[in-house]
Amino acid sequence: MRLIIVIIYFFLISTSGYSQLFTKKKVLNNENFDKPSVSWGYFLGMNNYDFNFDYVSDTYDIQTEKSFGFNVGLIGNFRISDYFDLRFEPGLIMSNRNLTFNPNQFGETEFNANLHFREIKSTYIHFPLLIKISSKRVNNFKPYLLGGVSTAINLSSKENSVNDNSLGEFRTKKNVFFYELGFGIDLYLEWFKFSPSIRGIFAISDEHVDDNDPLSLWTSNIEFMKTSGILINFTFQ
Repeated sequence: MRLIIVIIYFFLISTSGYSQLFTKKKVLNNENFDKPSVSWGYFLGMNNYDFNFDYVSDTYDIQTEKSFGFNVGLIGNFRISDYFDLRFEPGLIMSNRNLTFNPNQFGETEFNANLHFREIKSTYIHFPLLIKISSKRVNNFKPYLLGGVSTAINLSSKENSVNDNSLGEFRTKKNVFFYELGFGIDLYLEWFKFSPSIRGIFAISDEHVDDNDPLSLWTSNIEFMKTSGILINFTFQ
C-alpha cells in the first residue's frame, strides 16, 4: 500500500513539475508517433523479488535474502484514446531468492545450511495485461501510470517433484497470479520512443507447495507465501 501511495504521489508531482520545466515550445520529435492504433516494442530491465509469508502461528519468521534479476520481453500496445492505452507485455523474468529458517524451529542452536537454508531460483514466463494512463504530452516528455493484472508460469517450480525439503528441495507452484502498479515517462527521441518505468508486482495466489509430511518443520507453519517485488524496465518503441 505504501508503494501505491508513493507511485501516485510521484506521478502527481512529476506531472506538475515537468509541465513547468518543459512548457517552452520545442521542436517535437516523432510528432505522430502515438497516432497508430497498434504499435510494437521491446524492453530490458531488472527486478528485485521478495517473498511475503503468512503463518499458521507467529513463532519463527522465515528470512528472505533478495538479489537483482533480469527482465526481457516484447510489447504490444493498442491505442484506446490520447490518454489511454492497452498493453500486453510478455516477457522472461529471472530471479533468485534465499530462504533462511530459524535453527530454534528445528530444536537446534547452530546454523546448518543443509537444514536451515534453501535457494529458490525462479524463471517466470510473464504475461501482464496493463492499462496505461498518460498525461498530456509536453514537448518531448509524457509521464504515465500503469496498472493491471498478470499471470506467470514458473519454469523452475518443480511443483510435481516427489522430492521435498527432507531431500533439500523447497517446491513452489508453477502458476502464479499478480496485480501490478507503476509509473514511467515517455521520452520522444529523434528516431524512437524511450520509456523508463518502475513497477510494483504483488502476487495474489499462494506459491508454496507443502512437503509430503504434514508435520514438516519447513512448510507446516506456512499458511500463505506470496511474491512481491519491483520491476525496472527500459522500453524501446
